[in-house]
Amino acid sequence: MTPITTNDALIEFCERLAKAPFITVDTEFMRETTYWPKLCLIQAASSTDAAIIDPMAEDLDLEPFLALLRDESIIKVFHAARQDVEIFNRLGAMPKPMFDTQVAAMAAGFGDQVSYEQLVRQMLRQELDKGSRFTDWARRPLSDAQLTYALGDVTHLAALYPKLRDRLQKEGRLDWVMSEMGALTDPALYDTTPENAWKRLKPKKFSAKYLAAFVAVAVWRERAAQERDQPRGRILKDEGIDEIAVQAPTDPEAFNRLRSVPKGFGGSRLGLELAAELKRVLADPEAHAPKLERPAHSQPAPPSVVELLKVLLKAKSDNAGVATKLIANVADLEKIANDDNADVEAMKGWRRQLFGEDALKLKKGEIALVLNGSRVEVVEIEG
Repeated sequence: MTPITTNDALIEFCERLAKAPFITVDTEFMRETTYWPKLCLIQAASSTDAAIIDPMAEDLDLEPFLALLRDESIIKVFHAARQDVEIFNRLGAMPKPMFDTQVAAMAAGFGDQVSYEQLVRQMLRQELDKGSRFTDWARRPLSDAQLTYALGDVTHLAALYPKLRDRLQKEGRLDWVMSEMGALTDPALYDTTPENAWKRLKPKKFSAKYLAAFVAVAVWRERAAQERDQPRGRILKDEGIDEIAVQAPTDPEAFNRLRSVPKGFGGSRLGLELAAELKRVLADPEAHAPKLERPAHSQPAPPSVVELLKVLLKAKSDNAGVATKLIANVADLEKIANDDNADVEAMKGWRRQLFGEDALKLKKGEIALVLNGSRVEVVEIEG
């Protein structure tokens, strides 16, 4: 088995894939010690063709394959797509339209935690060889065992996708899955602009001094991680951002007295850079703090109501054969318990039809949960 390493071979392969209604895609990458994922392999297949592309090959231009990902007449099929999509989005090729078999499996009755291996076993009656799962994909040459393992992911996916799609179509749930794909292909999900880094975190205070420092540290960390190509956590842990924002040190030596800051940080180049940045923004916190509304102090959700909603969610999930985590999480249930108009996904679209409407009826005493043998059922309460 020989990976594609030349432009002519890649163009020829992509011309064949371009005639298919769908292609399956997977990647192998390394990022344990880097900020940016290092793309090591691309695997792609149609129902009749499959190959491995070596993006590390000298002078290989990936544009023919990236053009396929942008072609909206071809469905791109992944399993657990987010990290793959992150890579391709950075290369300028957001794969649309897309189908994620992990999300599809949750809508098709395979539960919350079904793995790709389990899905292949249950739907295709085949076993996957996972012997090369933990391997150094950046090392060359790759063994036949590694290449066979890598290619198997997309060839099995090409057989799996039509079966899973047809099952969802028959059950009237294909639209559910496709509506979820919009979130996975939203460029904002993959935004790495340093100035927006703080928005992924949760500030714990709302004073201008704290917020100015919090944002400054988050932006500085993101930029430092990108410039040095190191994981964020190797620069500074998330808890370090909060501690520094609380203490607001502007003297580099003060960093060494903080618990969540690496030893010797104050005397390092990073410590000097961060101290200078904090000194700059804390000279005028109001000018550098984002304008955030304090969350309204709401009463804690009544535990008994939340527990009832959990039972309803499990009953609805089991009866419909849909993973509970695809419908709602505990935080959603707590918001619904407190507010009939809670702004959560569980109260929108197909989720509202499946669960949300009955959640409101349960709160109002219009329905009840009864045990029928080992099965929880929903019954209307007559007025």
